[in-house]
Amino acid sequence: MKSAILRRLRKQDAVVSGETLSRELGLSRVAIWKHIQGLRALGYGITASARGYRLAEAPDTPYAWEFPGREPLIHYHARTDSTMKIARQMARTGCPPFSVVVADAQTRGRGRMQRVWCSEKGGLYFTLILRPSVALIHSARINLYAAIILAGTLRGMFAIDARVKWPNDILVKEKKIAGLLTEVEAEADQVTYMNIGIGINVNNDPPASEPRAATIKQLVGGPVSRIALLAAFLDAFEADFSVAAENGVIHRWKAATVTLGRRVEVVTPRTVTRGLAVDIDENGGLMIRQADGSIKTVVYGDCFHRKSP
Repeated sequence: MKSAILRRLRKQDAVVSGETLSRELGLSRVAIWKHIQGLRALGYGITASARGYRLAEAPDTPYAWEFPGREPLIHYHARTDSTMKIARQMARTGCPPFSVVVADAQTRGRGRMQRVWCSEKGGLYFTLILRPSVALIHSARINLYAAIILAGTLRGMFAIDARVKWPNDILVKEKKIAGLLTEVEAEADQVTYMNIGIGINVNNDPPASEPRAATIKQLVGGPVSRIALLAAFLDAFEADFSVAAENGVIHRWKAATVTLGRRVEVVTPRTVTRGLAVDIDENGGLMIRQADGSIKTVVYGDCFHRKSP
């Protein structure tokens, strides 16, 4: 009902009478008033007069009702430890595919290699739950697909040169603007569920400890809508999802990356691999030509771009 009231108030930039809302939505005027009060408590600037109601301003908060048609799939939290943790529990208990757990802030947001992802207010932090009919060996392609879609969404909405860095970062002018983290559970060799956690620096201010981070607000010169960004990403992601695990994703990723052709250093808890990033294999492994000329394929780790000698 909140969604319906907001849609009606947004339909025209004018006052809408309580009688009109009551008639169109099938509620009493007292019930309409209670919903209006609830929306006000959540930050919506709704003015009231003898003539009716008018929406003056709305918070940039990704409440479920801000995504018409997706309301049952959006699970919003003002603050949580980790959207990935909640999504894991939901996936294991049978939630529908394309469910989204989104939070204004996380206290224990996860990055690669068990690092903490700084998740202060103003950023966009969410986990997308998928149930793809795909073999486990090909699931990494879906992570590449998500990165391609996110970079393309950022380029299209904000005219910034967002590019993908192996394995799962989005860079603009060598500064990190977003990161992805994937969690997969499988039975035998078939994926049961796949959760993709995404953190995007939108209107937040990166800490001083992250000098290589950037935000959309910095790049475009002012705050932008997190709601519009999440909606645009989900639309683009779902529109082309049928090809997310196909071979063509590899070619699309190559066209969008800033990693290939660069000297890199890939670090894992046990190894360090250095050399020239020459390609990725059919499942997204980074192929590195080492100093002795041999090719080594790495499938995970922190990747650092290095200057050519």
